[in-house]
Amino acid sequence: MHAFLTEIFCYIDDFCKSFEGKNRVFILPNPNKKRRKPCHISLSEIMTIMILFHMSNYREFKYFYLNCVLKDLRHYFPQMLSYQRFVQLEEYALIPNFLR
Repeated sequence: MHAFLTEIFCYIDDFCKSFEGKNRVFILPNPNKKRRKPCHISLSEIMTIMILFHMSNYREFKYFYLNCVLKDLRHYFPQMLSYQRFVQLEEYALIPNFLR
């Protein structure tokens, strides 16, 4: 599992670095942004968790996140967020997820 997860993360991280570098000039700032606190989880980690969910046998993302990610995969993702905060951040991975 470790080698598989690391391999997926490396591919996604390379893609995200390329995507963010090329598309930074096209992304408009959010005028409704209220939080000034930086996010501790990267876009690569968000996308990796979403892809792992789609490859798993779980039917609901909430159960996958709470039972698998927060318990079993915690050491792979040390800066994990609560389920509610992760769901809020999923929108940032929407466009890169379609382009991969």
